[in-house]
Amino acid sequence: MSSLKNISNYIFNNKELLANEIVNGVVHSIDMEIPPWEQEQAINMYIEFVSFIGEYVVSGEEKIPDSLLEWSKKNAAMVSLDGNLSILVVRYLPTRNVITEILTNLAVQFNLSLHELSKMIIQVNRMLDISLNETVANYEFLASEYQKTSQMEIAKVATPIVPVKDGIIVLPLVGHIDTFRIQYLIENSTTKIANMDVNYVIVDFSGVYKIDKENIRIINEMVQMIRLMGINVIATGVSPDLAKMAIIEGIEISSIVYPNLKIALESIH
Repeated sequence: MSSLKNISNYIFNNKELLANEIVNGVVHSIDMEIPPWEQEQAINMYIEFVSFIGEYVVSGEEKIPDSLLEWSKKNAAMVSLDGNLSILVVRYLPTRNVITEILTNLAVQFNLSLHELSKMIIQVNRMLDISLNETVANYEFLASEYQKTSQMEIAKVATPIVPVKDGIIVLPLVGHIDTFRIQYLIENSTTKIANMDVNYVIVDFSGVYKIDKENIRIINEMVQMIRLMGINVIATGVSPDLAKMAIIEGIEISSIVYPNLKIALESIH
């Protein structure tokens, strides 16, 4: 039996022991307090990774196993839960060093030649590099998806449709009105309004603290859409800064404007 095959068998038969050795070595080298549950989680993940090493070093194949890529995606999902990618990156170099030391000791134990040891370390380093790249790429994807979901949830909460009287609803705009919020308004709120028995929509700007001229234009387009549906649109709570920006840009926020919601409601008979 070849020395590489002996090492492969040893790795498979002692993967739990080796996974513990990797985690303990990394924890010691970075001098960082890591809670026991996280260490246990890392050990379980490295049991799988050690199995990949045992399979890969003896096969001599250049192709990275699909199972390793799936493992990296799972790793990214776990990292994305706490949202701290830097922790993974900080641990990468110590992990490489600890695994290299383990493989070097095994090479001595099983009488590997220098050439075989060098080839084995190159293969494992390639695995680590590809795994890290795959993990980072999937982390960025998951983080982007999470951000979109969060933005959607914020948009739902921040752009409610509030019925106040029969045939009258208020569309309060609150906070920072960014492109995502405006897009949500166009795609969702206008559709809901169209399906309601409404005569008046009051767009209240009193809670807005930030909006740019492009998004004011889009709001104006939304107002025109609602008016074309035969619904009266009233604007309230327009700040001096917002009014100035609308005039400079030649944007008519609404043909009917009142200082506040109370006066607007009193004006409707």
